[in-house]
Amino acid sequence: MTEQEKNSAQVEQDEVPAEDDGTMSLTAHLEELRSRLIKSLLAVAFGSCVAYLFLDEITNLLTLPVGKLYYMKPGEAFFTYLKIDIAAGFLIALPIIFYHAWRFFLPALTRSERAALGILVPSSVVLFFAGLAFSFFLILPFALKFFMGFGQESENLQTLFSFGSYFEFVILFVLPFGFVFELPLVIIVLGKLGILTSEKLGKYRRYVFFFSFVIGALVTSPDVITQIAVAIPVVLLYEVGYLVVKYILRR
Repeated sequence: MTEQEKNSAQVEQDEVPAEDDGTMSLTAHLEELRSRLIKSLLAVAFGSCVAYLFLDEITNLLTLPVGKLYYMKPGEAFFTYLKIDIAAGFLIALPIIFYHAWRFFLPALTRSERAALGILVPSSVVLFFAGLAFSFFLILPFALKFFMGFGQESENLQTLFSFGSYFEFVILFVLPFGFVFELPLVIIVLGKLGILTSEKLGKYRRYVFFFSFVIGALVTSPDVITQIAVAIPVVLLYEVGYLVVKYILRR
């Protein structure tokens, strides 16, 4: 080996992250967590700056299910726009946030599992956005129609949505679906760690099936079709995780 090749090999060895050896101390782990949180927050700040350029378009998209909104307090419009901007910035920065979240757990993984991060990170981002889109475009309109129907029978009640309260309702309604769509990845990771097995997942299947339809009944109108539209994706996501654990991980 020539001197140049030796120097090149030494440089490559020096570039390997220290956490890859799995021997980081508690202090090093905390420092690593702090560093990744700061980078994630900076990504959100940058994403918010980008989202500010398209704030009107984002607001128009959010208000599509209801149309015209009102604000009841002097600062309500300003602070709601600020919340929308930060929320949009978070979504823009989501790939970076997920990358740092997965990267933080890297020391606990084997070399083959670290390679799987190349699949886990984009998959988690795609599934999260799929959950948001599914909830906002398919489920939210039915839920709004259902809740608004309670006041239409009374002559003394009129639907009047506040800008701030409507945005908070949308966030609280839509965001959980993003995390629910992460279900297959959560099951796969827990299966890899040995916490979940295919036997346990098969045992819990009936409960997941039941509660999926209960949730569908609670967040949509009494129409059976919309209840099924909510329940089926949850059941399918659970089944995907179950099949991977049973036939690929063989747990």
